[in-house]
Amino acid sequence: DFFSKSDPFLEIFRVNDDATQQLVHRTEVVMNNLNPAWKTFKVSVNSLCSGDQDRRLKCIVWDWDSNGKHDFIGEFSSTFKEMRGAMEGRQVQWECINPKYKAKKKNYKNSGIVILNQCKIHKMHSFLDYIMGGCQIQFTVAIDFTASNGDPRNSCSLHYIHPYQPNEYLKALVAVGEICQDYDSDKMFPAFGFGARIPPEYKVSHDFAINFNEDNPECAGIQGVVEAYQSCLPKLQLYGPTNIAPIIQKVAKSASEETNTKEASQYFILLILTDGVITDMADTREAIVHASHLPMSVIIVGVGNADFSDMQMLDGDDGILRSPKGEPVLRDIVQFVPFRNFKHASPAALAKSVLAEVPNQVVDYYNGKGIKPKCMSEYESSRTLAP
Repeated sequence: DFFSKSDPFLEIFRVNDDATQQLVHRTEVVMNNLNPAWKTFKVSVNSLCSGDQDRRLKCIVWDWDSNGKHDFIGEFSSTFKEMRGAMEGRQVQWECINPKYKAKKKNYKNSGIVILNQCKIHKMHSFLDYIMGGCQIQFTVAIDFTASNGDPRNSCSLHYIHPYQPNEYLKALVAVGEICQDYDSDKMFPAFGFGARIPPEYKVSHDFAINFNEDNPECAGIQGVVEAYQSCLPKLQLYGPTNIAPIIQKVAKSASEETNTKEASQYFILLILTDGVITDMADTREAIVHASHLPMSVIIVGVGNADFSDMQMLDGDDGILRSPKGEPVLRDIVQFVPFRNFKHASPAALAKSVLAEVPNQVVDYYNGKGIKPKCMSEYESSRTLAP
């Protein structure tokens, strides 16, 4: 630079088999400094070198310019195998070469030295590792039976049982459930209802078993849940309010007992199917913050055309969800999906969207607790991270 020192940044490219180059990492710019120390960064071995430690990596140092026309300082080649030399307190260094200067200037040595101070390899277990290690997904269903759904005998009701066409509740239940059941060896699913008056006393309940067997609320397979749902509908009186904290607390109790094992054996997924606005939002936020410390995820599918803006808040994608006391969630465990966005899509598209975050939520929980898969199989699908 004319009036100041360079503003250097470094780019690392992976050289692919077809000789194309893929940018893997770009450091921050260190302003006005000929001796920059770039910050530590993490990158997966897969994106760095596609798992091939001898794959060529091209590294370029630039002098940043505000107009976007950065000046080339120099370049060098390396491999991940070479970078690993900086693992045990040693340093690895490369001469940064500008080929033009090298060709023109007789006494040219280099345009600087790039030093790798430290390299660590950190092993991350994947979702597949936990599943292959015997971790079971315990899948629980909760269905909204509040009066806002409309009288099930009326064809306009969201709970209307059409002889040939499943309603939205059934479509969502089957699409998500059929994927979850593949990760559950006993294929027995607890299924609950909330917001209805139930026989024989017709008191309002927010966590009743839809097979009316409180001692064993499990249904055999997703088909068993469908049958229990269809047979319980005529016996209920749809009522209200829409309270979902009790059912979250019920599943959290089971997940809490699981934490005593200190093993990755059971992870709980609660699927809540609801048509509307939650009436116990403060208690629900409290329940979710508590559940975020447990091996548990909550999936909410919004059925019908209600205003679901409160649900988006629970999802936490727009900001960190907090309890009414201000305690933040430990990790994002809620996924909200409005069914209307998938009315004309395939069941697979709905299931994919609904379950998109679950593998990472499982991995985040167990990795965060330092819990490894129970018995690692010969095939390890672990991704490795290296700064």
